[in-house]
Amino acid sequence: MPRKVIETAEYESLAAEAYSIVRLRILRGDLEIGQIISRRKLATELGMSFLPVSEALMKLEFEGLLESRPRAGTRVRIPTIQDVQGHYIVREALEVQAARLFAAAATANEKQELTRLAVRVDSLASQPDADRYHYLSLHEKLHRRIAECARCGALSEAIEKTHALASTWMCVGRHSEGQGPRRTHQDLMEKLCAGDTEAAAEGMRRHIVSSKDRAVERLQPFFQMGAARGTTYARSARNQFAPPVLLAS
Repeated sequence: MPRKVIETAEYESLAAEAYSIVRLRILRGDLEIGQIISRRKLATELGMSFLPVSEALMKLEFEGLLESRPRAGTRVRIPTIQDVQGHYIVREALEVQAARLFAAAATANEKQELTRLAVRVDSLASQPDADRYHYLSLHEKLHRRIAECARCGALSEAIEKTHALASTWMCVGRHSEGQGPRRTHQDLMEKLCAGDTEAAAEGMRRHIVSSKDRAVERLQPFFQMGAARGTTYARSARNQFAPPVLLAS
């Protein structure tokens, strides 16, 4: 195999590895909203050259998880209220249609599978100390499987892409909310499994709107942080704008 081809394959492999590592850190909350990421320090930590790390961060920026400014650096994206509202408009359009199709097409076994999965998601949501990434993974799986059981691959793929961005918002402040037992997703699945397509669509619409309202409430301190800092990033960790203290609602 030509040397150039081997080098290209190695470069792409390193970029993919860096992408996966940083994305996982964001979703786990190890990298918080607004936190600065030094490309050179990250490259050193991962034992990679600067270029594959830069490519990985550019991909994450394209997906909306990061943001960069010339001569300022890269940070975990601080959402605006317009970002959140726009995201949920798209999610509502996609997932309401998925719910309608699911109600018409899902088999009895699929309904049972997703009902059991909804129980697990609600159980984790009720535990303040539950592993954030495990919760996000199961939550994303539930919504993805609803679309898959709707028998529309394009819809399933589109929904899967929307969830990565919202995952950075969903768990903000969960540790301090002190929630008791929840049935949010079990109630949703009851509506989707009843066989009434319009009732399923309305159930999903209400679910998405409720999720949006909770996200907007939890993210208020970050909206204020973004407005205060604007496009100015602190280069040193000492001068970074500290993430806001999140209190129970």
